[in-house]
Amino acid sequence: MPDWLEEFLPIVILLAAVAVVIARLPKVEGLDYSAGFRRRRVFNWVPLGLTYAFLYMGRYNLKVSQSAFGGMQDAAGNPVMANADFATIFLVGTVVYGISFVLNGPLTDRFGGKRAILLGAGGAALANLLMGLATWSLVNHGPAHVIVAEHFVLLFSLLYALNMYFQSFGAVAIVKVNAPWFNVRERGVIGAVFGILISLGVYFAFDWSKLVLKHLSLEWVFLVPACILAVFWVIDVFVVKERPSGAGFADIDLGDATSGEEGPPLKAVKVFKMMLRNPIIMTIACIEFCSGFLRQAIMQWYQSFARQTDAVLGLMDGFVNKNWGMLLCAAGILGGVFAGVISDHVFQSRRGPVAGILYGILLLGAIVLTFTYRTAIVGWLVVAMSLAVIGVHGMLSGTASMDFGGSRNAGIAVGIIDGFVYLGTGFMSLVYGVLLPKDQLDAAGRLTGPATNPDNWLVWPLAMIPMAVIGFVLALLLWNAKPRPKTTGGSG
Repeated sequence: MPDWLEEFLPIVILLAAVAVVIARLPKVEGLDYSAGFRRRRVFNWVPLGLTYAFLYMGRYNLKVSQSAFGGMQDAAGNPVMANADFATIFLVGTVVYGISFVLNGPLTDRFGGKRAILLGAGGAALANLLMGLATWSLVNHGPAHVIVAEHFVLLFSLLYALNMYFQSFGAVAIVKVNAPWFNVRERGVIGAVFGILISLGVYFAFDWSKLVLKHLSLEWVFLVPACILAVFWVIDVFVVKERPSGAGFADIDLGDATSGEEGPPLKAVKVFKMMLRNPIIMTIACIEFCSGFLRQAIMQWYQSFARQTDAVLGLMDGFVNKNWGMLLCAAGILGGVFAGVISDHVFQSRRGPVAGILYGILLLGAIVLTFTYRTAIVGWLVVAMSLAVIGVHGMLSGTASMDFGGSRNAGIAVGIIDGFVYLGTGFMSLVYGVLLPKDQLDAAGRLTGPATNPDNWLVWPLAMIPMAVIGFVLALLLWNAKPRPKTTGGSG
């Protein structure tokens, strides 16, 4: 059996089990959709969702490339992409991502989710193509080799910023398209699906990119997702529909914050002001700022910690490090399904209780990690924390944004919320870029210096604790929050 198939098989089995569980959940009363409607709804979100997952592959492939770039020396004998360099590039990209929602959220509400996903996939494919060509020139001493080598951080910061601008259309698009297809009482399960898509994207980004790096040259880490996104761009053009009526079905009553509203949509500036004055939306946004910090503190830095302290801790040959993408995927799937199912079927479609429970897990995990990060338990502990934070992210960014923003304003709502996620990520990059130990190479190209001493990494788990405390307290404030539709009832 090929290596990639052997690694992908557990994910397929897990997805099949999840599909069976979701399919056998009791139906929500009053939402008796036809079998044809349900089939077309699946046919709509599957290609859309896979496009979103492969956007992740074209986003976090930068992290996979760090290990390869980090083993290459610049003219001064330093790694081409050291810890501080990666933090700088990632910081620029994530801040651009977060700020882009101010523009792209209203654009998505105005022009529709389908156009947004096409812009996102097409632009990200182009940006990854350019990063791949720059990498090819550096590795193979191509025509632009000197320019890339001398201005590596600046060039990749610009290209990654371009990539992240277009990537920001992805989350807005998937929420905007799904909102008209799902009533608020069944969106918890859609939050689970959102978590599954995130998890698959992380799996593609880490494990598939590693396989690409193993069997092909470094530039293909960027070129492969560029090609995949181009394929899904074509599929989305022909398959994805904005609303049920676009696929020949009657539009349904959604029961969310804008259900029952008629007339022309409000201007974007007025909607922004409404959202910024909405205490629930802004509380969710602040929680997701903490989620952005915690999620990327785990996903972007665990493997750097393992690689750079390997001479002392020996984590590189451990099961967690070797199967990092698969374990993050499995954890995210389980976290998303847990969050979505109990939200709809235990807490009457309230999202706050689920966020509170998962943030409790994150806080406990961060505290334990501070005392155990030098032990073999560190890998499994951060996987468990990933389960919690991806569950929160799917529940709030993927579901609560639809509920409290409403289908009409979903683009701006998710833009604000997901923008805060990546502002939190940018803050994480700034904090760790300054505080994490410096990595160096000796004359033989081996890692040396402060980063090889695990004692110098204590700031990594310590910085997570205050963010987990803030997120936990804010999540408790949302315990009883539910949207108030303009009308009641349902159809399908």
